[in-house]
Amino acid sequence: MLAGGNVHPVIIGLSYGATFISTSAIVGFGGWAAKLGLGIIWLVLLNILVGVLIAFIVFGKPTRRIGKRLGALTFPDLLGKVYRSNFMQYATGLVILIGMPLYSSAVLIGGGRFIEMVLDVPYLWALIGLTAVTAAYVVFGGLMAVMYTDALQGALMLVGMSAIMVLTLGAVGGLDGFQALTDMAPLVPADLASAGMVGWTSFPEVGSSTWYTLVTTIIMGVGIGVLAQPQLAVRFMTAGDGRSLNRAVPVGAVFILITTGAAYTMGALTNVYFYEHFGKISTEMTGNIDNIVPLFIDMAMPGWLVVMFALVLLAAAMSTMSSLFHSMGTAAGHDIWVHLRRSKLFLERAHGGDEDASKLRVNKLATFVMIAVSLGLALIMPFDIIARATAMFMGLCAAAFLPAYAMAVFSERPSALGAKASLVMGSVTWGLWTVFVHRAEAEVLGIAGLLTGRASLLAYPWDMVDALFIALPLSVAALAIGTLVERRRGSATGA
Repeated sequence: MLAGGNVHPVIIGLSYGATFISTSAIVGFGGWAAKLGLGIIWLVLLNILVGVLIAFIVFGKPTRRIGKRLGALTFPDLLGKVYRSNFMQYATGLVILIGMPLYSSAVLIGGGRFIEMVLDVPYLWALIGLTAVTAAYVVFGGLMAVMYTDALQGALMLVGMSAIMVLTLGAVGGLDGFQALTDMAPLVPADLASAGMVGWTSFPEVGSSTWYTLVTTIIMGVGIGVLAQPQLAVRFMTAGDGRSLNRAVPVGAVFILITTGAAYTMGALTNVYFYEHFGKISTEMTGNIDNIVPLFIDMAMPGWLVVMFALVLLAAAMSTMSSLFHSMGTAAGHDIWVHLRRSKLFLERAHGGDEDASKLRVNKLATFVMIAVSLGLALIMPFDIIARATAMFMGLCAAAFLPAYAMAVFSERPSALGAKASLVMGSVTWGLWTVFVHRAEAEVLGIAGLLTGRASLLAYPWDMVDALFIALPLSVAALAIGTLVERRRGSATGA
């Protein structure tokens, strides 16, 4: 599950970057850059600062050291062994199984939409083909195959996105394209202008609904949530030593700078290209912002680059999905099934036998099931969903896992009670806020409207604040209170 635990730093850096950057970043967030402008570039900075520097240097080293000492094989396994708690292991695995299909389906949609638009393949068959190819090497190859394939795909993504950035600038008149984009400010749609957007090269008005969406959901949701991504944390445990992680940092940083920087810049500049050639801004060219980047590539790029970009997107989708499918499979088999088969829920005869063989069977079965779930979600999810679904999953991970994960790797006396309270508080609060308050999701789900007759239970600005900003502070508070209670109990009993 850990690819032998001695992987080369370049492979770690490229694999981490390729897993982190997916069709969600290129197609989904590129589409949001087309809609809201270059303010999303702040996410690139946060991705490098938090997603690489802090993740590798601050979290990565203790994660590798503690994971190796405890023999942890997965992210839930790490938390379970640090806190000596079966609950932490299977509850973390359960959150992964519930939340991760959101992200995997978003990645699938990104690849499927591009294949549909550029290669003229029906959307259903595009999704099925992409899913089948990815599933094959995940199920039969394990994490070693996944990591080395990710690294190869990452190298392809670097070359492809660099070429696309150069040709995008060429298509809009070079650096003058940024001035042209600035001059297009009067063309901002009326609904976005009334919501606080002032132009594609300016940040939205502070406190406006557009500002809340861009900052609390898009930028901070992904920027903070990356620290607690189970499929990324496992990468740290594959390093042979701490120096390997240090050497992987520049590789990961350059990778993310080029891939996300190019994707977001290209997304915003599509407005210049479409307006100059068709007299329309990007969102007027297609009713689905998830189609903006594929449409631009198909119309503006030479045929050879369309083929290269198709390979880049397939590489991005497959590298991320392979890691997500692997994480969901191991969460079910290694982190949940092992505890279930030992419980009273199963007959006594089910407790015996070869546990490793049983676990492997469940891993593969669960992987197939979660692949099917992801495919089903990709078929039914609404337009404009890629970036939002990604931010939702990463926000859930931050709220549910980050406080307990931080205590696990930094505290000499990690509190099991504090960790349990934090995980429950973070995940439950995130779920309730998403379903009943945050308008972007509450309106789509319709549960709040059905029960109360209101799309959101709270008025502006609370209905625009992402669940992460409520759930994460409460999760931290629960960790602190639980830790204090546990230590006071220990003092009272003389422990």
